[in-house]
Amino acid sequence: MEDLSSLLNTARELTSHVARSDLPPVNLSLEQIEAQSRRLGRQQAHTPDNGKGSYLLAKANVDAPALASSIATLNTANTFLPLNPLNDTDVSGYLKHAYEQTLISTIEEGRRQTEQEFYQNLELRARKDWEARKKRIFEELGGRARFAGQHAGMRSKKLFGASYVAPPAQSITMNTKFMAYLRVVSELNSHRLASTSYPLLANLSEAARAISEDALRITHTYDILTSITGERPKLPPSHTQAHILNSAVLERAYARAYLGSQESQEALELRKRIAEGSRRALEFQYWEIVERTIQQNPIDAGLGGDPSPANKTRAFLNVQFYKNGAWDSRISLLAGKPLWAILYYLVRTGHLKEAIESASQHATILNSQEELFTTLLQTWAESPDRRLPLNLRERLLANYNSHVLHARDVDPFKLALIKLIGRIDPQRRNIPLVIASTEDWAWFQLAMASFRYRFRIDEEAVSLKDFAQSLLTYKKSHFEPEGKPRRGIWACLLLICGLFEQAVAALYEIPELQVEAVHLAISLSYYGLLRVPSKAESSDVEILITSPVRPAMLNLALLVSRYIRQFQRTDPKEALQYVYCITLNSDKSSSLAPKQNPSSREQVEIARQLVQRVILGCDGKWDDLVGAFREDGTKIPGILERSLPLLHLGSLAEYHEAVLLPAADECEQEGKLVDAIKLYNIAGAHDTVIACLTRALGNVLSEPMGGEGDSLESLTRNILDHYSRRGDAIGPKRQDLMCLLKVREAGVAYDDKQYETALAAIEASGLIPFDGDVQAITRKADSFKENDEAITMNLSHILLLAMNILHGLHGKVKHAMHGDNSRTAALAEIRRKSRALMMFASMQRYRMSADVYGQLTRLDVAVAH
Repeated sequence: MEDLSSLLNTARELTSHVARSDLPPVNLSLEQIEAQSRRLGRQQAHTPDNGKGSYLLAKANVDAPALASSIATLNTANTFLPLNPLNDTDVSGYLKHAYEQTLISTIEEGRRQTEQEFYQNLELRARKDWEARKKRIFEELGGRARFAGQHAGMRSKKLFGASYVAPPAQSITMNTKFMAYLRVVSELNSHRLASTSYPLLANLSEAARAISEDALRITHTYDILTSITGERPKLPPSHTQAHILNSAVLERAYARAYLGSQESQEALELRKRIAEGSRRALEFQYWEIVERTIQQNPIDAGLGGDPSPANKTRAFLNVQFYKNGAWDSRISLLAGKPLWAILYYLVRTGHLKEAIESASQHATILNSQEELFTTLLQTWAESPDRRLPLNLRERLLANYNSHVLHARDVDPFKLALIKLIGRIDPQRRNIPLVIASTEDWAWFQLAMASFRYRFRIDEEAVSLKDFAQSLLTYKKSHFEPEGKPRRGIWACLLLICGLFEQAVAALYEIPELQVEAVHLAISLSYYGLLRVPSKAESSDVEILITSPVRPAMLNLALLVSRYIRQFQRTDPKEALQYVYCITLNSDKSSSLAPKQNPSSREQVEIARQLVQRVILGCDGKWDDLVGAFREDGTKIPGILERSLPLLHLGSLAEYHEAVLLPAADECEQEGKLVDAIKLYNIAGAHDTVIACLTRALGNVLSEPMGGEGDSLESLTRNILDHYSRRGDAIGPKRQDLMCLLKVREAGVAYDDKQYETALAAIEASGLIPFDGDVQAITRKADSFKENDEAITMNLSHILLLAMNILHGLHGKVKHAMHGDNSRTAALAEIRRKSRALMMFASMQRYRMSADVYGQLTRLDVAVAH
């Protein structure tokens, strides 16, 4: 380490290259430099205080002069010295002071590190949240579908630096999948309308087996949920009990227990049911693996002619652990057989009865290896909740601690059986050779955690929460490593421990399984096993809503809206089938009807709004959905009218009020007046139809004939004819509409140079006085402003049209081959009408531009000559 002298020499060498001969060198020691610095500090002039700062601080009860004096006299030299001086021989005082200083510095260092880690984690979390939000925004804007269509063979893209996975491109396989699942959802809604049960999971599983590329994984998911819910397959009508089992109410069967208080007895029983159902599903799944393994390796298995579960288990073990003429060294043989392994796999596959029988056949040798084992196994297996009596468990626990726990060569399957039977050491659940797969691990967690040895059922059931919490600590990457074909296992595990909302969200993150995720969410909603957020809690981006103070929720409405967006324009009827499923959650608790629960009503409102979106997305081609009118005026009902109960609509009037009229209003706001008119008409809002037709016709009145104006005129006449036959919409609004039709009729005749017909139509409208009576013209001018706005805003067009008609008729009569007397009379009549029109126009002069009035004047002059 360098001393201060060497540092000083080094410092002098740093400035040696800038030395100047005209300046004397400064050679000062460190002590001199310090003394000069202190002298300069004392001589430094202080900035004078003008008093403003002290005045402002004084208003806040701050004594600025006193604080300045305290700061000036502050001595920081003894900051880190003990408060009381220490003697050189005060060892304990010195150690105490050193300990306190070390503690203070440690706390300060910990604070700095914590602050640094906090800001690092905050930045990382903000970046991750931003990337996720960008991804979901692109999904919501339809970017996923667009990029999937443009790059069908690609699976990932970079958008403005944000990576996201594109969904699978539309293909024949994908369309087949859509149709297969659509059939199931349509049948579900049909059964809902008929108030009969429907084996939804069984049908979804059948559809998945038929078309899914990853059928094995998704069917396992459906099988787990089937085992939890206890769903039975639909029996054919010929079955003797079909009328009983098929009429059982399955819809929302578990809603009260799942959505109600989590501390209620119903909720506790439901968690127990989830654990038992998941365990049974894993046992059945593993038995399928046993049979498949034997079929694929018949020679190694050596099954023989005995198809019993015990013999199949022995054959399976032959394939798994008997290699090159010898058993795995970790497996112990009793009577020449791997009895511990056989008993474990019989328990693992749910064959408890066969396990007891096999243990009884070898009771002597098993009990010699483990005292009272056969009795313990039978007592445990035959117990309703798989629980040993207290005395037997204590005996087993004592033997486990004294002989099994510390033994080096204990058979792992024997260890597993003892731990299961006695619910021993639940924190250590991973046993080598026994726990060979994720499914094995999950089954062992359920067997150990679901029914721990407790005295109260509520304590036993709570253990499912423990399993769920421990599972969440592992994260998805632990079970689905990158690059390995294990997609969907994480969702299965979440489903097993009752985290249904997280399971759907995890499945939805896999593009190839998003369709299955939607249908899994519908299945959970059907049985009342899905929590959905209210409008205040939901997001337009996030599907899964989590909170540290409440259970997770899944936005089913957002999930469905994203799913149907792909085909709601081309197949609106099919899209509606999925919208109906949103109202499955309309009870939010089976004890409350939708009208009594605000959150329930929100789900119904969301479904109705989606129905409106589907209707509006059809661009007017909605006759199959909302119905139409035949030429004779009779109504053709739409498919929505046959599905009103699914939207909680009790009558057509309620359906019109809740669905059609809001859709028509939105069409009108978007400027789609023709579509709005059709919807208003179907909804029976006749006066609104007339008002809307009037506005629409007024908007196109001044436009050239043809195009939209002609179709609108045809629609208007058809509706008016229909209303005339039915006696609907009688009143002044209808008269205004007929006046506009007459004006348009006059315009069509004028374009065809049929001036007499045009003049007769414009006179029939009654809008312009052609009589020379000044009083009548004045009254007409005064009352004109009382007409509908669609008429008053077209005043200039109507006057110009009428004057042009008179001008055209004047030219036609003037050059006609008539006698002088009749031609003179006709021209005089035309001039009289023209003067009346100009008198009326002069009274409305401020309602039109000067240019229009100038044109009228020029035409009037032409008619006068």
